[in-house]
Amino acid sequence: MLDDFLWRAALAGVGVTIAAAPLGCFIVWRRMAYFGDATAHAAILGVALSLCFSLPIFPGVLFVALLMAVTVSTLSGRGYAMDTLLGVMAHSALAIGLVAVSFLSGIRLDLMAYLFGDILAVSKGDLLVIWGGALLVIGLISSRWSKLLLSTLNKDLALASGFSPQREQLILTIALAVVVAVAIKVVGVLLIVAMLIIPAATARPFSRTPEMMVILAALIGACSSLIGLRSSFVFDTPTGPTIVCVAASLFVITSIIAQAIGEKSNK
Repeated sequence: MLDDFLWRAALAGVGVTIAAAPLGCFIVWRRMAYFGDATAHAAILGVALSLCFSLPIFPGVLFVALLMAVTVSTLSGRGYAMDTLLGVMAHSALAIGLVAVSFLSGIRLDLMAYLFGDILAVSKGDLLVIWGGALLVIGLISSRWSKLLLSTLNKDLALASGFSPQREQLILTIALAVVVAVAIKVVGVLLIVAMLIIPAATARPFSRTPEMMVILAALIGACSSLIGLRSSFVFDTPTGPTIVCVAASLFVITSIIAQAIGEKSNK
């Protein structure tokens, strides 16, 4: 576990979970899980465009994720049901991306690495992108924390206070696009939303304040990444899915504990 690539993998996992923690809490509070799924699926189209134009993966994925978020936000109020619109957009973007990748000739592409992550192949440059994106997301959400929280809890009160819920929604979609772009290397397109939602859902029963929930979600996500990385190394299993399995196991264990505590307090 002392090899350089494992240290880079550990730092990458922790960086992604730190960025995902506050955003994951807002996704849970706002019930935006399907929205995050649609944005993540669009990342494959971003990968195809980046390779087609010989660009780095990060800007291509970020551009398509932002485009998906803005498109869904624009169309959601024009007679389309949100769940239907997200279903169409998510699967269409994923299918178009996979078809586009198949047309790329002369490029050696490990599609499984983008679908399920390849955290063990993280380079120093990838670390800079991941931690830069994490700091950007943390700074963005921290600077708008009270406005985002008020818009989430009570839109009418936010409007009365002079805040625009639509603007705060756009800020969340921008942060989500950044997290998707930096997390694709770690857990892949199909598992990004799991790392957004599961730590936040695990922390929720034990949190008395929104700030505590964010901190607990970050700790749970970081522990899941490190334990999953170690388990993958020991049992020779895919690293990204193993990290998600560890997070899911922690969710099940803490849910049982929370239920037992609740039943005991009611007696």
